[in-house]
Amino acid sequence: MAELRDYLAAERTFLAWLRTGLALMGFGFVVARFGLFLQQIQIVQHTLPARSSGLSLWLGTALIVAGILVEILSSWRHLQLVRKLDRNESSPSHSPAIAVAVALFLVLVGVAMAIYLLTFGGAVALKN
Repeated sequence: MAELRDYLAAERTFLAWLRTGLALMGFGFVVARFGLFLQQIQIVQHTLPARSSGLSLWLGTALIVAGILVEILSSWRHLQLVRKLDRNESSPSHSPAIAVAVALFLVLVGVAMAIYLLTFGGAVALKN
């Protein structure tokens, strides 16, 4: 029989995933606007515009989409778990696939952002 602590644990986990999704979306917005920030710095410094790939917009958008997917998947998983608890079914240990997929995605985005900063972000710093 499901106890209150089981429901509360499920809710804490769900809220943690919601925070993760919100953080991904917020960080995605910041990354998407980073290219615009670099352009504004170049205008203020009266320097020639550096070559821009528009990669920050794509990386930021990818992070926002990842945040949305995390929100959807965590909501779906939470609803499944609560239904199982309501039916007094034992909940099998869930696969950590979502967490591992999010972690691997963030590693790839982090590497892409590091390459972007080394390639395009340094152009503003070098011109000072």
